[in-house]
Amino acid sequence: ERGRMRLYNALHALRYFYTASSGVPNFPEFVVVGLVDDVQIVHYDSNTQRLVPKQDWMKEVIADDPHYWEMSSQNAQASQQNFKASIGNLKKRFNQTGGVHTYQRMYSCEWHDDTGEVNGFDRHGYDGEDFIVFDLKTLTWIAPKPQAVITKHNWDRDTVRNERWKNYLTQECIDWLKKYLDYGRSTLLRTELPSVSLLQKTPSSPVTCHASGFYPNNTMLFWRRDGEEVHEDVDHGEILHNHDGTFQKSVDLDVSSVKAEDWGSNKGQLY
Repeated sequence: ERGRMRLYNALHALRYFYTASSGVPNFPEFVVVGLVDDVQIVHYDSNTQRLVPKQDWMKEVIADDPHYWEMSSQNAQASQQNFKASIGNLKKRFNQTGGVHTYQRMYSCEWHDDTGEVNGFDRHGYDGEDFIVFDLKTLTWIAPKPQAVITKHNWDRDTVRNERWKNYLTQECIDWLKKYLDYGRSTLLRTELPSVSLLQKTPSSPVTCHASGFYPNNTMLFWRRDGEEVHEDVDHGEILHNHDGTFQKSVDLDVSSVKAEDWGSNKGQLY
């Protein structure tokens, strides 16, 4: 039995998270966070009303294209007003008055640098549940909630806007993603190998293959037996952030069904 890990970074993503809230003490009413491959690049909130670069290389982007930064700042400020109005409308639609409420949006584009395949997403949520979702293939909106049906009909009718949004997600957003990857290549395209260890609390408890300190987070960590991947009696943990920008993950193997003589040389390996 061996724990193995494979590092790859073929899929890249540019994601933006918008969050509007009401009734949350000591928290901004509106926040925007932008990320490339889970690395935060920009931040905006209603307290400062400023779009702030979160990576040193983003300052080069701004210096080379100040008009882009000005437009992005204006868009964030406009979104703050729109989201504040939206959360008020949603509270009415759900017959709510006081209490804590959140309206969230996540849109993103993905690019696979091996195949060139691109994809895009746009999801809106209210109070932690999907409210309305963009279908990139049909250029229509999916309404999981009855309260979202009226919004779906209104947005479906705006075919020009939907076509423009598809073009943004599959072209303009991808262009920006590639540009960010180029500017931030020393950070975003780096590879850091993890330290891998095997842990077991008692002879009868699962054996954990734990890998920490790796980047990027597009990883596969798995157990192998006689050269074959093992899927039975295996529990995959989530990928977690380390404080230094790297990641950690663990995979547990239930060894109760493994014969002692089958263990041989046991160690975690990078693959």
